[in-house]
Amino acid sequence: MTIIRQATSEELNEYAKIPMTVLVESIFKVDIIDSGFGGFQLSEQPVKNPWLKNYDDEGDDTNVAGWLEQFDVTNWSFLLAEVDGRIAGGATIASRTDGVHMLDSRDDLGVLWDLRVSDAFKRQGVGAALFRAAVDWQSSEGLKQVKIETQNVNVPACRFYAAMGCELRGIIHHSYAADGPPVDEEVQFHWWLDL
Repeated sequence: MTIIRQATSEELNEYAKIPMTVLVESIFKVDIIDSGFGGFQLSEQPVKNPWLKNYDDEGDDTNVAGWLEQFDVTNWSFLLAEVDGRIAGGATIASRTDGVHMLDSRDDLGVLWDLRVSDAFKRQGVGAALFRAAVDWQSSEGLKQVKIETQNVNVPACRFYAAMGCELRGIIHHSYAADGPPVDEEVQFHWWLDL
């Protein structure tokens, strides 16, 4: 049975030990139709050489220690999932925080900043339980929408968010160009859920 609870500040070191990785075996290719007036078409395509994407290696805003140094996390929630007394996953929700561009300067928007599940517990409902708990927390805080960022190279996350009722409402090319390889060619996806 999965138990979801608030993490204490002392437990964030344990949270940070949960790997935030995905094996990239395919990507969503984004085709722009009629200069964008016809929308976008996504097609899943296998990659020639699969690789392991490690989000924690991509800068301060992708790892727990970096969040605590960079942002005032007073209005954030850190959740932990436990299965049989073992930490199985974590989720972080950001809200009402200056300097978090994903919040679009809105007081009624929450960002699912992070959702991670240990490899040993993947595909066992832990991610879904964390997602539902994160949505419940945001609703209890009076937030009206949830926003989630992922990339076209994280096909499992895209499929997960769609299965959880989210809609892909934003596709941003070149968002990571300044970051250089290996992420500079990734396409940013924004998933939304109305509460």
